[in-house]
Amino acid sequence: MKIVILGGCGFIGSNIAIFLKKKLKNAKITSVDNFSRKGSRINYKRLVKNKINNINKDISKTNSLKKLGKVNIFIDCCSDPAIENSKKNMDDVIKNNFLTTLNTLNHSLKYNSSIIYLSTSRVYSIKKINNFVSKNKYKNKFNLRKEISENFNTSDIRSIYGLTKLFSEELIKEYSYLFNISYIINRCGVISGPWQFGKQEQGLFSFWMKNHIQKKKIKYIGYGGYGNQVRDVLHIDDLNELIYLQIKKIKKIKNITINVGGGIMNKISLIGLTKICEEITKNICKKEKIKETSNYDIPYYVSCIKKVKKIYRWKPKKNINQIMKDIYFWMIKNKKILKGF
Repeated sequence: MKIVILGGCGFIGSNIAIFLKKKLKNAKITSVDNFSRKGSRINYKRLVKNKINNINKDISKTNSLKKLGKVNIFIDCCSDPAIENSKKNMDDVIKNNFLTTLNTLNHSLKYNSSIIYLSTSRVYSIKKINNFVSKNKYKNKFNLRKEISENFNTSDIRSIYGLTKLFSEELIKEYSYLFNISYIINRCGVISGPWQFGKQEQGLFSFWMKNHIQKKKIKYIGYGGYGNQVRDVLHIDDLNELIYLQIKKIKKIKNITINVGGGIMNKISLIGLTKICEEITKNICKKEKIKETSNYDIPYYVSCIKKVKKIYRWKPKKNINQIMKDIYFWMIKNKKILKGF
């Protein structure tokens, strides 16, 4: 079996590649990445160490995957995930997040490849999520028990980034209908863990921990600057386990869209995250309140993971404390790497 991981030198792609290499002894694992992101070269060294080949290609270009030949399963992790960046660099985001999917699908047609697509929770409506919390309640903690399921509104404004991912989802479904391509769409929430370098636009949880380790000022941005925004988080190890299950069962379980995240057990506010980081690092950072809210921000997101639990009998094993400790110990061990970020 030949498995190709698109965006294989990114945080998620490299971790999945290495995990599958160890788990699937008879499979050939290949990465495709153009090294456009900072940190790609570092992850490339990890792939080499684990005897995983990377093909340096820009997947947004037509026929960029031609030399791959037959592929059994594509795992599509390649995208520009920075929400705010999608306002400024729309052409690049559309190219990196949508055209890559189009080219992958066209290659899949020739060899009847299956696709496991890593989408995002940001396909859901910003307006509808904002309706969870009224503006006069920003001072209060958002102690909601709401979970966002796969049936939540996707027809309203969601960000250019979210739009490109939703376009890709719909294109995959159209190709599946027309050409019988098998697919799984994973709408991922926040994923974190070791080997996430703590860049603001790529990983809130690792960014928060890095700031505490380095004793930098932290900023509560938006919604009055109170730090009450809530997210759930999933450890990269738990995502790896799910992808492995999906590969093993892809002939029986296919053509589905599911939310993948930490769920209610792994939800936390920025204030709560700060307290955990302070407890682990023993450092207290200066705090700044920035009241202005980006028109792409949301106050609350928690994945409803009932569907994925039922289908795969899978659930997250690591809670927030374990996730943050894993990030902390990895960062302490790899301080030299973090200096470049």
